[in-house]
Amino acid sequence: MDMTRRDFFKLTGATAAAAALTAVGVRKVAASTGEPLRIKYSKEYHTICTYCGVGCGIICHVQDGIIVNAEGDPDHPISEGTLCSKGSSIFNATYIYDEKGRPRLNPARLTNVLYRAPRSDRYEVRDWDWALTEIAKRIKDTRDRTLVQTVDVGGRTVTVNRTNAINWLGSAWCTGEENYLFHKMCRAMGVINLDHCARL
Repeated sequence: MDMTRRDFFKLTGATAAAAALTAVGVRKVAASTGEPLRIKYSKEYHTICTYCGVGCGIICHVQDGIIVNAEGDPDHPISEGTLCSKGSSIFNATYIYDEKGRPRLNPARLTNVLYRAPRSDRYEVRDWDWALTEIAKRIKDTRDRTLVQTVDVGGRTVTVNRTNAINWLGSAWCTGEENYLFHKMCRAMGVINLDHCARL
């Protein structure tokens, strides 16, 4: 199909106008249904997104101890109401809406420890005490086997107390304070391979 620049702008303008009129019509229909707003009886809390270090502002609406809505804070000086794809989905990390529009716990959220043994084809549900003990045991065993205490630098012995066998990848779901503590713990153990998945 041959299209001139003028035809392209006409088509684009017509499409934008149709989309705007449709949105107005949808809003009028939604307003005329008499459905109460989801946030009508909720209390508003201002907080900071936990995903990365940018510090975008989020408004959470809470009703009866349950978050019923989360959205960007337009008065926040950093994000000015906008959120990235992770920040926009912060509500869905814990909740989803059911058929009647009420929030309920997200059934896809993992709440148990899933362990897959070596060469196994399935996961087993384990308790948290077992998982934390197993993780601590494996970290200690790896550190004890691979700890380098000193290196020779130009004929002089330098104390380094490090291990190259452990890598630590920080979580973008943890707060900045939690990641700070993880970093301190890793440095105390001699872990020098540190990274974080919230790249900016």
